[in-house]
Amino acid sequence: MKVFIAALDEGSLAGASRRTGRSAAAVSRAIAFLEAHVGVPLLHRTTRSLKLSEAGERYALACRKLLTDLEEADRQAAGERSLPRGVLAISATVFTGVELLRPIVDAFMEEFPTVSVRLQLLERPVNLIEEGMDLALRITHLPDSSLVALPVGEVRRVVVASPRYLATHPRIAELSDLGKHQIIAMAHMGQDSWTFPPQDGSSVPHAVTFVPRLAVNNVNAAVASAVDGHGVTRVLSYHVASEIRQGLLQVVLAEAEPPPVPVHLVTPYGRLSVPKVRAFVDFALPRLRTRFASLAREAAVSPPAPIRARRGRMSAG
Repeated sequence: MKVFIAALDEGSLAGASRRTGRSAAAVSRAIAFLEAHVGVPLLHRTTRSLKLSEAGERYALACRKLLTDLEEADRQAAGERSLPRGVLAISATVFTGVELLRPIVDAFMEEFPTVSVRLQLLERPVNLIEEGMDLALRITHLPDSSLVALPVGEVRRVVVASPRYLATHPRIAELSDLGKHQIIAMAHMGQDSWTFPPQDGSSVPHAVTFVPRLAVNNVNAAVASAVDGHGVTRVLSYHVASEIRQGLLQVVLAEAEPPPVPVHLVTPYGRLSVPKVRAFVDFALPRLRTRFASLAREAAVSPPAPIRARRGRMSAG
């Protein structure tokens, strides 16, 4: 099972060979043994990659959970509960993982050389228990669950555009004004409509529909296009804190924003007693709280004075 999971994590049998210290032939034999044992193919192999079969996907989830439990049982039997060691599995979205979590993970590994980290950056909900994750950084309203949630901070959903764009297009004073503008949309924020809190005493959320001028599935692309003056976009405040601080983007319709979205570090119930998990939480939580507080201050910077429209054609740079 360890060889099977190593092959999945590394993406190849050769990678599993390097990670486990076994020969390529031994890795192949181990996976062939598992397939013979369960009676179905687990992997579809090509010369360049591995792909799980449908049965393999279910089996991999079970393997990860079993190996996590086995690792903890071994540690308890060996009396090593006080020493953080082993592989720590953490999940986050791509932007959050790259920009915020990765520097903390690097510093943690320097502090704890006996712990390795598997950082999974995914734009989908992750079932921590089924997918063998120790921790996840979640930016959402959490449903009731068996997870332990440690508060980190909160972020706003903001509508932004560049000062140059705002200076050359109709004023955005109320939600209906968005219909006069070029919209840069993302799937998770709404590709054909944005929802805001009820207006003017109504109890019904206010939806603004539009046909986007640009639709992208990556927040960096949406932010870059907005900075270059190509339209109005909606993102989370930490996505654009630096751009707001530098005056590259300006928040509009701040009075119509929904309540902030909470940020939590979550872990399955009972995992905090595992030394590597406890060590990471103690190390990362104050750093994450400080970072999100700093980003909130940057995103709250007063908007710059609008610049005058230039005559003639403007470049996109």
